Amino acid sequence: MNAKKYDVLKLENQICFPLYACSREIIKQYKPFLDELDLTYTQYITMMVLWEKKMLTSKTLGNSLFLDSGTLTPLLKKMEAKGLLSRKRSSEDERNLVVSITEEGERLKERAVEIPIKIAQCSNLDQEEAETLYRILYKILRNEETAK
Repeated sequence: MNAKKYDVLKLENQICFPLYACSREIIKQYKPFLDELDLTYTQYITMMVLWEKKMLTSKTLGNSLFLDSGTLTPLLKKMEAKGLLSRKRSSEDERNLVVSITEEGERLKERAVEIPIKIAQCSNLDQEEAETLYRILYKILRNEETAK
């Protein structure tokens, strides 16, 4: 048997594993900061888009976050129940659901503004390494987008 043939199946040879493990570890570092805001990580990134865009369709929001509607719909319902956003059918096209930030959601922005700085301090990457990693990860994401 050629053992080298199966080297591709070793966990240490998978690019997906360190990406997955890093993602979990980074999200774990966010947890204490997000607990103070009563947000999950997915709710937090949703708020980040809403703080920037204020109003957009749920489809555009899902595309921005790389989330499908099966994940996004219950997330938005929970966030609406918390008073952070509102969901309404578009008056121009009822098939589109428009998501808008509420005043309460906008106020949360002030409490969240320090989180990225605190998270950056948890990383052992210098600025150049962080920028390189960012570019590489978005290159992978863009490739995944075009593959769909």
